[in-house]
Amino acid sequence: MDAEELLEKYAAGERKFHSVNLRGVDLKGVDLSGIDLTSADLTGVELNDANLTKANLHNTNLTRASLINANLSELVNGSSLNFTWADLSAANLSKAKLDGTNFSNANLDKVNFRGATLHSANFTNADLTNCDLIQTNNLNNVTIKNTNFKGSKLRGVNLANKDLSGINLAHADLSAANLNGVNFRKTCLQGTNLERADLQKADLMRANLDGTNLRRADLTGANIYGATFHKADLTGAIMPDGEVYTTDVDLDFMKPDAPLPKEIRDISMTRQVIRTDKAPAPVGPYNQAILASGQMLFVSGQIAIDPRSNTIVYTDDITKQTEQVMKNIEAILTEAGVTFNDVIKTGIFLADMNDFATVNQIYGRYFDLETAPARACVQVSRLPKDVLVEIECIAVIN
Repeated sequence: MDAEELLEKYAAGERKFHSVNLRGVDLKGVDLSGIDLTSADLTGVELNDANLTKANLHNTNLTRASLINANLSELVNGSSLNFTWADLSAANLSKAKLDGTNFSNANLDKVNFRGATLHSANFTNADLTNCDLIQTNNLNNVTIKNTNFKGSKLRGVNLANKDLSGINLAHADLSAANLNGVNFRKTCLQGTNLERADLQKADLMRANLDGTNLRRADLTGANIYGATFHKADLTGAIMPDGEVYTTDVDLDFMKPDAPLPKEIRDISMTRQVIRTDKAPAPVGPYNQAILASGQMLFVSGQIAIDPRSNTIVYTDDITKQTEQVMKNIEAILTEAGVTFNDVIKTGIFLADMNDFATVNQIYGRYFDLETAPARACVQVSRLPKDVLVEIECIAVIN
């Protein structure tokens, strides 16, 4: 079907055009409101400035189509709609039903998604620069990978526990958003508005928060190791340790040697509990490890407890016990984002110094001889649960 035939039938009152082939046709500026294009093929079609309000685009193929400034508001059905590589710059998709829509590699610059339903939509490699996503539904169920949200409006959205690692959210508006448990590792949040946002237990490792507005944000339990906060506004923010931030200062956790004013040193020092189920749970009032100010990791002494059964293994085998201890330490280091190469000090406690050679041989597998950490090794009269060896360590964040 060509454009002329379609428009003639539409003008005559026909609305259902199921499975029609309209590949590459020019429909710029046309009024097709209420049209039903279920399963139609519109690959490469020109729909710039077209009006498709309240249309049915279920399973419609609009791959590489051009819909610049098109009006697709209140789509009655956009499920399984394919917008792969399409250009929807400044299009209006407000209140559209777009469940399962594929926007991968699409240009969505300045698109209005306000009030749209986006359950299971795919935004992989899509450009959503300056989009309006306020009051969108099911945004936490969409696929986001290598997506550009620079300058987008995401105020009050729910993205709890979403993986947003490495994406661009510079200058976006995420004020009052639910970002609890979100993975922001290496994410660009430069100049982003996070005022009053919920960032509890968020992973901000090595994120760029320079110039970010974090006023009254809740960062309780967040991982800020390696993050930069140059010229960030943290007034009234709840820091990872639960303390309320009250003093203006540039924070840069990539530069541990940068001096801080004396009067705020106590406030800026933070502590984060490190926990993993791949190492034994604490058997007393202590934690597996503490990350201090995102710079120093203090790992509690580990003994030969298998975390799967929470029992001591190989009660009389120093070799097996040492191997289990090193595995436990490695699991904790991994959870904190470091390796044995980052360890600067260890402490070894032996029930019998005659076991030193065996322990030393296994211990040596985990360190390079040239860069091995400082160490102390002592014999003690007794160890917890009558184990044969206990090892603790300190690691530094490079």
